[in-house]
Amino acid sequence: MTFVKANNPLSKSFDGLMNELFNELPATFGKTMREDVLGFPPVNIVEKNDFYHLQVSAPGFEKADFNVKLDDKILTVSAERKEEAKTETDKVIRKEFSAKSFKRTFTLDEKIDAANISAKYENGILHVGLPKKEEVKAATKDITIQ
Repeated sequence: MTFVKANNPLSKSFDGLMNELFNELPATFGKTMREDVLGFPPVNIVEKNDFYHLQVSAPGFEKADFNVKLDDKILTVSAERKEEAKTETDKVIRKEFSAKSFKRTFTLDEKIDAANISAKYENGILHVGLPKKEEVKAATKDITIQ
């Protein structure tokens, strides 16, 4: 499974420069930039014997905010949080919470059983299960000699 950049109108040379920049900076700085500036939530991908486990860190969202879609071999995980207009009588001194939307896409290979992909949102983490297809074993056949 590989990461595919989506909705990025920037040139490849700029992407290469940004990748080098983030790889050479301390991990925490790159992580902060990725989450805060670029809007990408961090993702862990774990391979097990019979499936891949995709974990998207997205605290503060509701289950209904997520959209997980498979289009051919492209898996898209997105979330949009709608901020309700509230009339509050309290004076807000500082507001750091914001409603950010995100979209991540991944290219799945032929090893994934697309019909059985599952998703669950729990404790701020979206868990996506990507089961592997059972390997087709070559059938043994005796051939008679004529």
